[in-house]
Order: sequence, then C-alpha cells, then structure tokens
Amino acid sequence: MAAAALTAALLLTPSAAFGATDEPDLDQTLDELEVVHGQRVLDVGHVDMGPKFDDGAWRFLIHDDVARADADATSVWRYPDETVLHVIDSARLTVPDDPAYAFIGADAGSEVYVVPQTQNPDVVWLGWNTQDPEVMQTIDRGITLSLTGVQGPGVVTTYLQSGSFGDPQLLWDSRVTEPQPVWVDVNTHTHANWVFTEPGVYLLELTAEADLIDGSHVSDAQRIRFAVGSATSPDDALAESWSGQTAQDAPSAGAEAGSDTGHGTGDVSQDALGPVAIVAIVVASAAIVVVVVALVRGSRLRRRVLAERTAGSRDIREAPGGGGE
Repeated sequence: MAAAALTAALLLTPSAAFGATDEPDLDQTLDELEVVHGQRVLDVGHVDMGPKFDDGAWRFLIHDDVARADADATSVWRYPDETVLHVIDSARLTVPDDPAYAFIGADAGSEVYVVPQTQNPDVVWLGWNTQDPEVMQTIDRGITLSLTGVQGPGVVTTYLQSGSFGDPQLLWDSRVTEPQPVWVDVNTHTHANWVFTEPGVYLLELTAEADLIDGSHVSDAQRIRFAVGSATSPDDALAESWSGQTAQDAPSAGAEAGSDTGHGTGDVSQDALGPVAIVAIVVASAAIVVVVVALVRGSRLRRRVLAERTAGSRDIREAPGGGGE
C-alpha cells in the first residue's frame, strides 16, 4: 500500500475530529440501554466507551451499538472485562514519510494497525461518549477521561486530526508513564485515531471520573481489551491478566482500578474536584520540553482547559524498542 494511504485515512473533517453534531455518523441520542453480561468480540461496527450508572454505581462501560447496522438488533452496554475489540488485518496501513506522524513510533513505510477517526466499514470503529441520559442529568459539565496504563507488545497512540490541513493532536501515548487526562464535555460523541505498531494483545487502562451536581465525585477505572491482528486470538485477550504498571498518581480520587475479573469499583467520594485539564502531552528531547495541547470539543463545549506535563528526556519520535508500559 502506498505511503500516502495512511495520510489519506487520517486527514479528516473538523466535525469528525471534534465531535460536532453536524456529522451524520456522530449525531446520536442514547436511550436508557440495558447493561448485559456475556463475552463479546467486536471486529466491525460502531462502538463507544463511556460512563453509565449500573444499579446506581458509576461504571465505565462499552456501548455495543449493533442497532446502528441492524435495525432488528438491540444496542447495549457491556462490561470491558468481558469484551474484546478485535482489530483485524483490514486495519493495516502504511506509515507515510511525513514528520507529522513521527510520534506514531514506527518507521515510514512500515505497516501499523489503525482504527480510524472516520469509519472504515471493515474495521471496528471505536470512540467515546457522555450521552447516557442519567449521566447527562447527573454530571457537572463533563468528565475527565484518563489513560493510566498500557500493556502490549508495541506502541499505542490515540490522536485527533482536524480537516485536510490540521496537525495531529496527540491525546494518549503508551510511552508516557503519567496519567494522560482528556476533558470531555457532557453530551459529547467523539471518535479518534487509534494506532498500534505491532500485532498482539493490548490492555489499555482508562479512568472516567466526574463531579456530580450533588457535589460528590465518582470514578471508575477499567482495562479495555484489544486483540490486534487477525491472527491474534480474542480468547487470549479475554484471558490476559494485568502485569503492567498503572500510573501511581492516577486522578481517580481514591478509586482503585477494576480487577481483571471484576467490573471496577465505581467508588464515590465527597471530594468535589474541578474538571481536570484537557490533554497535554509532552514531547521532549534532552532537556527541551515541548507541550502539545489536544483539544476535545463536544456539542456543548464551553471552555478550553490546559494541562502541562513534563516527560523528561523522552523523544517521542524514536521507534519503539520494546513492549508497552
């Protein structure tokens, strides 16, 4: 595949990048959907992650939107420890010879696996939303969604891109060891580019937390399971146990990460924290610190939030030398 293929796939419209409701594929309204048990492998179709109250407890779950493709099916919420996102070989693209994509962590001309920001009907389409009806009625302005740990054989990056000439806006990078928070406004539906440099099983630990209008604070951490590559067994992803490191200062207000066999803690505290910053990921070489601010904008985004993080002497442009964090 020509090197330009990845560029073409990732140069996207502003509405797709920022979750505006004028994009038909992103314009959705959620009903009160059921939360179900049972193992499920998702390799095509529309999927969102997001918060939902499950029997009164705040949970970070997976929205299996099968009804979008099949009017006779029923969309549901699923537990992350029972769900595998299978990124099959149809997702393979060639890294372009363009320094704008050096952060991906793979050499130009090499193949990577891409879950794209705009839908490829042959690949699972992964995003996030804050559109559950009870969540929208309960949270104060929005949530903070943080990547707090990654386990896997290669580098994982997640980023947005606005329009044909916009620079990539890096949200998450598996080589960063600190929590990487993104502010997500209420009633937001966003999709991003997810890039995996190697096939294999990946676990991504994500924490969703929010201040509620009653003054309380809620948080839940879950590990999202990926089987990358058609030859990678989803059963292996379901069976994978966590041996990676979670960021020690994850912004979870005292809530522990969900275990590999449970459904997270959903702990609630009375520490009403302000909305944590939108993304700030630092790209550094030697002692030079470069701050890259990623802007996530929902349909009711009312402000921009900045956070700064230093990453020492790490150079994001270096190709990966081993497994994930």
